[in-house]
Amino acid sequence: MMCVLVQVAYAGGREDLKKHFSDTAGKVKATSEPAQKRDILSKSLQTMSNDLDKVQSSPLVSKENRASMDRCKADICQIQDELAGINGYECVPDAQLNAYSDYVVQDVERADK
Repeated sequence: MMCVLVQVAYAGGREDLKKHFSDTAGKVKATSEPAQKRDILSKSLQTMSNDLDKVQSSPLVSKENRASMDRCKADICQIQDELAGINGYECVPDAQLNAYSDYVVQDVERADK
């Protein structure tokens, strides 16, 4: 996992983020219970944030890549806040969790451009 994450760091992280969240969106859509959907999204976001922290702590990561990872972590934090309805955001309604999982994928894709 660390080898993959170090490669993520050198590539700016966006491709693996897109795949990670695309896979998460598929899991969310395959689940019928809103609580499970929310849990899948929450755990996925936390996992990616933790993984970025681990990679970022490596002395092999350049300042440029650290800055890119900081931006990714800030984006993930905002998405977590929206999902949970904290820090000024309204909680994503249960009926919109499938669409929200797609939004997360699109947000990562937009950030890549």
